[in-house]
Amino acid sequence: MEYRKFGNCDFSVSSLGFGCMRFPFIDKDSSKINEEKAIAMIRHAIDNGVDYIDTAYPYHGGNSEVLVGKALKDGYREKIKLATKSPVWLVKEYADFHKYLDEQLNKLQTDHIDFYLMHALNKDRFEDLKKNQVFKFLDEAIASGKIKYAGFSFHDDEEHFYEIVDSYPWTFCQIQLNYMDVEYQAGLRGLKYAAEKGMAVVIMEPLKGGKLAGNPPTEVKELFENYDSSRTPANWALKWLYNFPEVTTILSGMSTMEQLQENLEIASNCKANEMNAEELEIMDKAKDAYLRLTKVNCTGCNYCQPCPFEVDIPRNFELYNEGHMFNTLEAASHTYNNLMPKNKSAANCSECGKCEEECPQNLPIRQLLKEVHASLGAK
Repeated sequence: MEYRKFGNCDFSVSSLGFGCMRFPFIDKDSSKINEEKAIAMIRHAIDNGVDYIDTAYPYHGGNSEVLVGKALKDGYREKIKLATKSPVWLVKEYADFHKYLDEQLNKLQTDHIDFYLMHALNKDRFEDLKKNQVFKFLDEAIASGKIKYAGFSFHDDEEHFYEIVDSYPWTFCQIQLNYMDVEYQAGLRGLKYAAEKGMAVVIMEPLKGGKLAGNPPTEVKELFENYDSSRTPANWALKWLYNFPEVTTILSGMSTMEQLQENLEIASNCKANEMNAEELEIMDKAKDAYLRLTKVNCTGCNYCQPCPFEVDIPRNFELYNEGHMFNTLEAASHTYNNLMPKNKSAANCSECGKCEEECPQNLPIRQLLKEVHASLGAK
C-alpha cells in the first residue's frame, strides 16, 4: 500500500480509502447490510494497509455508521483514521450540530472522529450553515477533542468551491473526480487549488459510480487492450487519478471481496507522476470516445433553468447521455422513473419553448425532451 501525506498534517494515509456506502445487503433492502460480509471486507482492507475509513450519517438508511462501529472493534479502531459526515440538511439550529455529532459518536462506538466533514455542500446549504454558526461549532468540536480535523464534501459549480475553501481553515475536502469529470463541479482546477492551499484532497466517484469499471464501448476497450491487455478499465481509471500528486486518497465503495482485492492491488502498484505520455494520450482518447456516444450536446450551463414547469432539463439530458455512453440505459431508466421527482422529468414539459430562447447551444430542447421520455420513460 502506498501512503500519501495528508495535506499540511504531519501524518500520511493510505492512497485507497474504504467508502462505506455500497456494502453487500440482503432482501434487496440497502438498509439491511450483510454484516458478516461487510465486516470481513473492512477488516481485510485494514489488514492489507487501508487506514482511511469513510462513512456518513445517511448511508445504508442510517446503518452504515453502526456497521462501521462494529467492524472497528477488536483493536481495529486504533489502526485507522475514521471519517464521517454531518447531516447538515437536518441542522435547523446551532444545537443540532452537537446533537448529531454525539449521535454519530455513539453509533460509531468511539470517543472521537478523525475527519469530520460537512456533507455535500453547495452554495445554498453553505449559506444556511453559516447562519447556524457552523464555524463556531467546528472550533468547539475540535477543542473538545470530539473531532480532530474539519473538512467538507462538495457538490456544486466550481465557483462556489473556491468560496467555501477560502471561508475557513479546513484541513481537507472531498470532491468528485475521474477522467470523464475533469471540469465537473470542482474538477481538476479545484483539486490543484485546494492542494496549493495545503489541504488534503479526498476523491469520490473515481469510477463514476462504477460506470468506468464496467464493460466499455469497443473503441475504449481496444485502446486499453492494445496497450496492455492485462489491465482492467478500473485499473486505467484509478491509475489516472493516482498519477496526480495532489490526490491524497481515493475512496472506493466496494460491494464484494473481489472488488476490494482488485482495488488493493491497483493501489499498491500506482504512484504519482508514473503514467507516460502514451498512457495519458490513451486516457484522452478514451474520454473522447465516450463523449462521441452522447446523444445531446448539453454543456450543463443551466441557462435554460428555471423551467416554468420545473423540468430539470440538464439532469434529464445527463441521464439520457450517460445511459448511452456507458450502456446503462436500464439504470438510467430506473433513476428517471423511480428517483427523479415527476415534476422534474421530461414528461412534464409543456412545450412552451422558453428554454430554447435561452439555450446558447441552440438545442431543439422540446424535441429532445420527447426523445428522453421515449427512451427512459416507463414502457
